Amino acid sequence: MQLRYSFRLEPTPGQRMALAKVLGCARVVFNDGLALRRTAWETDKSRIAMGELARRVITTAKQTPERGWLAEVSVDALQSALRDLDAAYAGFFASMTGKRKGPRIGPPRFKSKRDHRQSVRFSKNGFRLRDNGRLYLAKIGDVRVRWSRALPSVPSSVTVVRDAAGRFFASFVVEVAPVVLPEAKSAVGIDLGLGHFAVLSDGTKVDSPRFLRRAEKRLKKAQQSLSRKAKGSKNRAKARVRVARLHGKVADARREFHHQLSTKVIRENQAVAVEDLAVKGLARTTLAKSIHDAGWTQFVAMLEYKAALYGRTFVRIGRFEPTSQVCSTCGVKDGPKPLNVRHWTCLACGASHDRDVNAAINIKTAAGLAVTACGAQIRPGPVPAQRDETGTHPKSRPSDGLRREIPSH
Repeated sequence: MQLRYSFRLEPTPGQRMALAKVLGCARVVFNDGLALRRTAWETDKSRIAMGELARRVITTAKQTPERGWLAEVSVDALQSALRDLDAAYAGFFASMTGKRKGPRIGPPRFKSKRDHRQSVRFSKNGFRLRDNGRLYLAKIGDVRVRWSRALPSVPSSVTVVRDAAGRFFASFVVEVAPVVLPEAKSAVGIDLGLGHFAVLSDGTKVDSPRFLRRAEKRLKKAQQSLSRKAKGSKNRAKARVRVARLHGKVADARREFHHQLSTKVIRENQAVAVEDLAVKGLARTTLAKSIHDAGWTQFVAMLEYKAALYGRTFVRIGRFEPTSQVCSTCGVKDGPKPLNVRHWTCLACGASHDRDVNAAINIKTAAGLAVTACGAQIRPGPVPAQRDETGTHPKSRPSDGLRREIPSH
């Protein structure tokens, strides 16, 4: 499987200028190619071939006074920008025809020099890894890299990224062979929330770090300082970078927390089950800031790829499973409960439940991961539906579905 390994770059002042130039040239080539393809489609519904597009926006454009500066950067980076454009159109058409799974995506859009994140990709012809640990980029030179670990294989490409704080990163695409860990005897269901970031079916509760909330005081001062600077001034540019650096520290800390927790969960369990939460819908509620601060989507994505990498089983159950309404002991559906109800007692069997632990156990059971001491899978037996619930579908009760998905912490 292919993975990305990212490392911090430390370019010299001259190399920073050269990187800024190649980022700008790649953006211009992308926008020129997009404009030509849009014009051709609007004129006679035709598509310009990749070779013809490269000839017009790169080869011919270099010979004109308006685009002569394209010859100052590596042609490999410019061709990669056009390949990215072609891939964006391919994804758009596949989404329109239904060949691409997931939500529909729109057509490619023009890039701006004011985008917070800018990137350019180099193929094998545009970069080299030196014996001294430096990264050679065509027409830029040997750039110093902060190597935190060794690459598992020879990279097929490298993407140079500049974030909003002006930091440069090198993202290598490498081929990684799956490493099957020793078999674990446990399986776990995970209920994600806000008061506790994750509650496991074995009763373990992981507190939510709330990285953004903890940095709000410093962010408030930095953003107030930014708002007082004159637009277009150098002081405003410096203040913007200070705000971006604070946000970068928050994002880095959150990512590190997700990596450590996901690796721990995958190493200790043979199978992991999570609930498919509607994060986009929840992010439109009053809990939006806390939900974005938690970063559930990033954490679940890490669980999924690490499970594939280490030979574990990853299961994602449907978002309409009534995990908070079903007794994990007898399987009786006890109905929806307000968010302030943290503990409840089943009226059928009398079992007392912690709301979050019960939900995690139900997630594990719904995924088919619950096993007895002899290794047989167990699931709650069929329970007769109540009269007012017979024949209903989760989509016919959107308010109930949303209430179950709002974090219970």
